Amino acid sequence: MKLYTFILGALIVASCTTSVKEKQTSNKANEEYNTTIEKENGTHWWAGIIGQGHNMPFNGALEIDTWKDNFGNQVQPLVLSSAGDVLWTDGSIKLSNSENEIVVSSDKSIQFHQKLGSLKEAYLFASNTYFPPSGLMPDSMLFSSPQYNTWIELMYDQNQKDIEKYANAIIENGYPAGVLMIDDNWQEDYGKWNFHEGRFNDPKGMIDRLHQQGFKVMMWVCPFVSADCDVFRDLETKGAFLNHKNGQTAMVKWWNGYSALLDLTKPVAINWFEGQLQKLVDEYGVDGFKLDAGDSKFYAQDIELNGLTPNDHMLAYAKIGLKFSLNEYRANFKMGNQPLANRLHDKDHNWVDLRKLIPQMLVEGISGYPFSCPDMIGGGQFISFLNLDKVDQELIVRSAQCHALMPMMQFSVAPWRILDEKHHSAVKKSVQIREKFKAYILEQASYAATSGEPIMRLMEYNYPNEGYAKIVDQFMIGTKLLVAPVLENNVREREVVLPNGDWIDKDGKKVKGNQTINCSVELDELLFFTKAE
Repeated sequence: MKLYTFILGALIVASCTTSVKEKQTSNKANEEYNTTIEKENGTHWWAGIIGQGHNMPFNGALEIDTWKDNFGNQVQPLVLSSAGDVLWTDGSIKLSNSENEIVVSSDKSIQFHQKLGSLKEAYLFASNTYFPPSGLMPDSMLFSSPQYNTWIELMYDQNQKDIEKYANAIIENGYPAGVLMIDDNWQEDYGKWNFHEGRFNDPKGMIDRLHQQGFKVMMWVCPFVSADCDVFRDLETKGAFLNHKNGQTAMVKWWNGYSALLDLTKPVAINWFEGQLQKLVDEYGVDGFKLDAGDSKFYAQDIELNGLTPNDHMLAYAKIGLKFSLNEYRANFKMGNQPLANRLHDKDHNWVDLRKLIPQMLVEGISGYPFSCPDMIGGGQFISFLNLDKVDQELIVRSAQCHALMPMMQFSVAPWRILDEKHHSAVKKSVQIREKFKAYILEQASYAATSGEPIMRLMEYNYPNEGYAKIVDQFMIGTKLLVAPVLENNVREREVVLPNGDWIDKDGKKVKGNQTINCSVELDELLFFTKAE
């Protein structure tokens, strides 16, 4: 492998197994560091761009620029290889992959370490060096029970009566209580983080009743403030918002119109926002928050960033979640091995997007985001469920099975509303499978908090250099559980690659490893294998 690093046009050749030695200069806006890696045959590459995980290991031409596009998900300025190569930068990352080389650019210096042996060794080196484990994990209920999000059932009509109805239906239909996420439009306005009086007549009583049923309650929030409310006027006078380059408060376009955007690099904005959230905890008993938005693209709209990058502002928003053990993020930057729950971006209700779940979740793991959730079962787009004639019931079942043994499992659309008895029974069976393994999943989450190792792992991670790098339709939880969901419509058989050793299948039968086997799998079955002791 040859490595070339360019800094403002100067050529430096890096030595093996050591960081690239770069001349440090002032961080001017137009400064850029560039590294070119000549790829070797048989070496596979991944980058910490979770929203592009389905294109990894890199399998074709790919252009990525995270300065203003986080691809709807978490970003880690990291590149790893199956040969043990590690590339890291503290800045935004721009990457171009072609057949013969990978070119990486950043606004900060680039460190490169070569041939540490394997993907696992590369990841552990990166983790220990650049994003060491905190020793903490998010609230354990995120892992021990399914999560339930009110978005698809209620959309923008979040109200007390229907939230309680949804919670009651969860219990009545035989599902275990878990984290209940009350989504967008429970609030009076964006930035007015109090319960809308017309839709919630007794919010504290509602939360008390949900607690009595065994739920923990999360509320949806975002870093935006509507321009036509009194909160905006007060915060504007205090300088809490980002400004356009002309000095006026920036009105940022996002999916719900135009709003002011908190500058969470400033104490005045941080203290106000954290105070609003803590008030909900203290006065109503709210347990935590779904901190939505925060994507880098919102900070790249002709805004004065005061010498920072859009990703720096995404990072500032991510740090808010550290105040609350029950949290969820979709957009994130450089927060590897912190006690934050990270969800994949909304998936469409189709088989193509279902097949993206495993590779994207696997890239989350080797990017330092072990506490991960694969979006909502069946997809997170509410429009897909407005016409029940267009709902693919088998897709819901296979999606639930795919989630069942991942670190987290999240429902939104109510299975009992959209499925017939046969398909609903299959979904409930996937929840029962999770119940069987929840102690092991919790154990792996606790281990990840102290070791930094992924909960959900690539085959290549656990069994390096054995030809498994391209397997992205099955995965492992820790070292003992191998999971192979069905990801195709109307399929009742699939191949499973078993590594060396003895394995126990879902029926308790011992199977020799180091082979590829064909397994029959009915609609209500999930293929999994546990490592024999």
